[in-house]
Amino acid sequence: MIQEPKSASPIAGTFYYDIISPFSYFYIKQRHRLAKRVDIKPAPILLGGLFRSTDNRGPGEVEAKRPHTYQYCVWRADKLGLPFQFPDHHPFLTAAAQRLLAQQDAQWEMVERAFEYVWVEGKDPNLSWPQFCQYLGLASDTPKPDAPEIKAKLISNTEKAKVDGAFGLPTLVIQGHAFFWGGVDTIDWALDYLDRPEMFEEVTYQHDGQLPSGL
Repeated sequence: MIQEPKSASPIAGTFYYDIISPFSYFYIKQRHRLAKRVDIKPAPILLGGLFRSTDNRGPGEVEAKRPHTYQYCVWRADKLGLPFQFPDHHPFLTAAAQRLLAQQDAQWEMVERAFEYVWVEGKDPNLSWPQFCQYLGLASDTPKPDAPEIKAKLISNTEKAKVDGAFGLPTLVIQGHAFFWGGVDTIDWALDYLDRPEMFEEVTYQHDGQLPSGL
């Protein structure tokens, strides 16, 4: 009797996120496409801190980009068949919520609930903290984390994201390669990389990834 070869075990991947990002919401709702190939661990960071450390800005901070980006999100959610509702204001501060997720070592179920509170319920956790905690399955009187070790953990995650090549969110890191942003667009790129792990060693990738600036 011929035995079928065993399927390879999933490789490890790190998914950096901040609930401020609608593109991260889209991504996590599509992560099942990678589930058989990558064991993805969610890691909360502070997007604002990552932007500052990489001299970057989010589209919500650029007046000309705001309408286009937000309307694109409405279109993208509709195409993906996802419920979607912007909070009453955006961007907003996420430090307390991200610290809570770091404190809880939040796994996918809680991470998804946190994103859904913002992008399905359309709420800012800062304005409804007890309800946010309950939505995550925690006690309504859970305090906003203020312990130095939790703050340090979130800062460390953010610094690690930069070292891993992240400059925005969402970013999935696999074997030292960062697949950034676009909501779900780079899932296909990640899948192609898994089929072609020598991709980034190819001449075109090496050459074009090191092009000098002409400015």
